[in-house]
Amino acid sequence: MGYLEAVMAAGTRQLQQAELEELNRSELGLDSLLGLVYSCAAPTEVRAYLEVNSRHLQYAGSVNGGVFCAIAESVASVASMISAQRPCVGVNNSTDFIRGVSEGRIEAIAKPIQNGKRTQLWNVEMYNHEKLVARTTLRTMVVGPPIAELRARADQQ
Repeated sequence: MGYLEAVMAAGTRQLQQAELEELNRSELGLDSLLGLVYSCAAPTEVRAYLEVNSRHLQYAGSVNGGVFCAIAESVASVASMISAQRPCVGVNNSTDFIRGVSEGRIEAIAKPIQNGKRTQLWNVEMYNHEKLVARTTLRTMVVGPPIAELRARADQQ
């Protein structure tokens, strides 16, 4: 199962552990570079985590704010594609930084606020040691054909 198959499957049910492992092996660009690991993908919720290391820190020793923005963008974009069953991109990212993080795990949870046919609005909460550390509202836009169509095209090549 590859990335597109995982998105299609998660549109109707929560992915099983083996399917999540496949999704995480798919080298999702920035997700892979950051070390973001998806732990839940379902029709109404996507979860992922990141183990903080020195690559994520800014000069003062805290996780760079851009890392939180990137986590939220990734998790909510995947959630949006699962919901729409079409490619989606972020068009507005508003992130509030609540508390600094310098070590441990950042866990992100994306849940829908509004799922429209052309745009969607997602809430992403990020936690470290069970404390809320950042919150993002991400608006996404549906930009492509159905995932099933993209998968069929890939099979023909």
